[in-house]
Amino acid sequence: MSTTAETAEHEGALETRGLEPVPDSERHGRTRELFPTWVAANISVLLLTMGAGLIVSNDLNFWQVLVVALVSPVLSYGLVGLVSIAGKRGGSPGMTLSRAVFGQRGNLFPGSLIWVARWGWETINAVTGAYAILTVLDICFGVKANTALKVITLLAFVAATFLISGLGRKVLHVCSQWSTYLFGAFSVLVLVYLLKNTDWSQVFDKPAGSTAMMIAGIGTIAAGGISWVPTGPDFTRYLPRTAPSKPLVGHAVGGAAIVVVPMVLMGAVMAVSTPSLSSAQDPVAFLGDLLPTWIAVPYLIMALIGMLLINSMSMYSAGFTAMTLGIKVPRAWAVSVNAVISLIFGYLLMNVATSFMGSFISFLTLLAVAFSAWIGVFGIDMLRRKTYDGEGLMDTTRTSVYWYKAGFAWQAMAAWAVALVVGLLFTKVDWFSGPLATSWIGRNGLGWLVTILVAAALYAVLPRQPLPESDTKAPAAEAEPVAAKA
Repeated sequence: MSTTAETAEHEGALETRGLEPVPDSERHGRTRELFPTWVAANISVLLLTMGAGLIVSNDLNFWQVLVVALVSPVLSYGLVGLVSIAGKRGGSPGMTLSRAVFGQRGNLFPGSLIWVARWGWETINAVTGAYAILTVLDICFGVKANTALKVITLLAFVAATFLISGLGRKVLHVCSQWSTYLFGAFSVLVLVYLLKNTDWSQVFDKPAGSTAMMIAGIGTIAAGGISWVPTGPDFTRYLPRTAPSKPLVGHAVGGAAIVVVPMVLMGAVMAVSTPSLSSAQDPVAFLGDLLPTWIAVPYLIMALIGMLLINSMSMYSAGFTAMTLGIKVPRAWAVSVNAVISLIFGYLLMNVATSFMGSFISFLTLLAVAFSAWIGVFGIDMLRRKTYDGEGLMDTTRTSVYWYKAGFAWQAMAAWAVALVVGLLFTKVDWFSGPLATSWIGRNGLGWLVTILVAAALYAVLPRQPLPESDTKAPAAEAEPVAAKA
């Protein structure tokens, strides 16, 4: 098959490429394409509810919420951008590149944990999307939610997610671009409405809360971004090796911040008149009460599209993770596993759980710790690895250059496992409390940061695993001019 034909096959409307590295001849992406990707990854009305929680639960004032909203995307999506550099180096999904760090067998452990963690993330988004549909039906047609309708809307949302994520990267990119424009336009309408109808003296008169709760708020908002870190390379693997690295970080931080900052602040302002929205079982219905119908309905529809894209991006990457774990099916079919799990867990969350936001915050906290152990090890490994051996990544037998000892890189495994345990010691959620959760670190919600630092420090000081010679020499293509690829 010719190069042109191969490119058409893998880069058509339906992406057929799996874990295999993208050849240099097919890398035609541009770094600017990443900006709408990370905008779309944050279009969720849950940010409004989380912003309200900073006012009501964390007892912060408006200016402290502004600090939280600004710092959180810089921390979390800064990590997303840095790790995504590995994608253009190796041309493979993040959890496939992880084989080079942990070993072919060792990678199954962090890979399995991250895959399971995605179940929860996709469930939360699916439930939020279903609630958005229910709210629109209520506002427009007076249709009230019941168990059967909840199941139908959840099924519709997950089915749409499955369809979009199965089509692949190019479809996600096009959808991300249009949702960015449309959601941005309606967000401006909401912002203007709030500016005209808010008692700003009440907003600004609120006294400041504690620094500890502000730091904890940063961790809570940042946790959502941290969950995207292993996914970063999935969306940069089609970039040429010559693409500059700085824009990868800039577009990730900028794309996230342009959504996170205004939405968190709008949620905080809304909480002044409706403090109950931070703890509502339905995290969406409040928009119908706070906004006029002509704004609420189109805004909810745009938010619904955004949540579809968030879940589609997550399932897109989850399909790769499932294949990395040895599930030998095409990526589009691997996505179906997560779709079914989202349906089951989503039903339980909508009809059994007593507190949506309590479950969500607890999940985010544990999610951040689970992902952070991998981030610390993988990040340090990136400092000394210039590229990845494509054949070695795909070879899961003893002949692989990434087999190491019995399939494990013990240095990476040890650093990951110890950091994971240490992070949990400092973590407290509704159903779990580590023995050190009452310490200063635990009270400030910094278990995830400790996890990253412990993983990175341990992996840096442990005896280094010899790297294949091919991984320590940057390809000649990286020395070429890069201006045209931005």
